Amino acid sequence: MKFDKVAVVAERELALGFKLIGIKDVFIAEPQDEPRIVSELMEAKSHSLVMVSESAKKYMSADALRFVERSMYPLIVFIPLPGVEESRESVEALAKRILGVDIKGLKK
Repeated sequence: MKFDKVAVVAERELALGFKLIGIKDVFIAEPQDEPRIVSELMEAKSHSLVMVSESAKKYMSADALRFVERSMYPLIVFIPLPGVEESRESVEALAKRILGVDIKGLKK
């Protein structure tokens, strides 16, 4: 999958880091505002990859979170804030969500 256009939606400290490495479409927002921005980006279909602060998850309804996690275009990836320990998606869950492959069944 080629990511032609990338966006980041996150709190200031995380967003600025991505801006410094050259990502142009960076949206600095409070966690409670991030789901609205993600929804707008998904509707616009202007970006192939949208990286979102993991703290936004707690402001999304269960249905919205399920929809976002299953989206393939744009692909939505949640990123943790530095220094914050939260539950992280396992490699197995990420592979199943993005690739549709259950790698747990492949292990021997």
